[in-house]
Amino acid sequence: MEKTIDFINKSANNFQPETGIILGSGLGEFADEYCDYAINYSDIPNFIKSNVTGHKGRLVFAEIEGKKVVMMQGRNHFYEGYSMAEITYPVKVMKKLGVKTLILTNAAGAVNESFRPADLMIITDHINFMGTNPLIGKNDDTLGERFPDMSEIYKKDLVKLAEKCADKLCIDIQKGVYFASTGPSYETPAEINMARILGADAIGMSTVPEAIVANYCGMNVLGISCISNSASGVSDVKLSHSEVIETTNKAKTRFKALVLEILKNL
Repeated sequence: MEKTIDFINKSANNFQPETGIILGSGLGEFADEYCDYAINYSDIPNFIKSNVTGHKGRLVFAEIEGKKVVMMQGRNHFYEGYSMAEITYPVKVMKKLGVKTLILTNAAGAVNESFRPADLMIITDHINFMGTNPLIGKNDDTLGERFPDMSEIYKKDLVKLAEKCADKLCIDIQKGVYFASTGPSYETPAEINMARILGADAIGMSTVPEAIVANYCGMNVLGISCISNSASGVSDVKLSHSEVIETTNKAKTRFKALVLEILKNL
């Protein structure tokens, strides 16, 4: 960790961010527009390279709306074969860099049948169906306590702030529960029906490990899903990653405006 932090501080001229953003599939262009310093993951000691299409794989630092921000332009996933410790390591790095608020974004399939592709959903809670937990293993007392409370991972005041910002911008917003599965295969219709019965509104393959670790580290977490497709069984359309990218591209203007408004009001 010390090697990672030292390298980042030297490369980013000791930039001290207070807000972090993890940009999901198709949403990475936001970091291209706001960039004071950028470091490739492959250059950072102990980081792993992002290999998924739509994920550029850079740590980007910028001052946006008067806020000092660090952005992950793409994330790594459990389904790529990495460990939970590896994919959540950047969240711990953000904590050490001084980040207090973390905005998590993703592309997700609609489980709630009233949701439509290109909708934006504020995450109010999650269901971890990935079969493991990123906090398993020896605890680092410098980051958080052994048994963290999980009753309010996604801070209610941030959910209200996001709603208020969306209303100001006349952006229709959904709210709901995010269900995390491992992937990389999309879910079957029966699995989507199960998720719906369990109370899920959207489903994806990321975010939850990062949210758990950020909460454990004492960060304030806000989650935003871009509904990229109707989930299996909800429509007859075959699911594909290209469809995910295409739909998030349609939503990126509204997503960018919403994130900027949220940053302005943090």
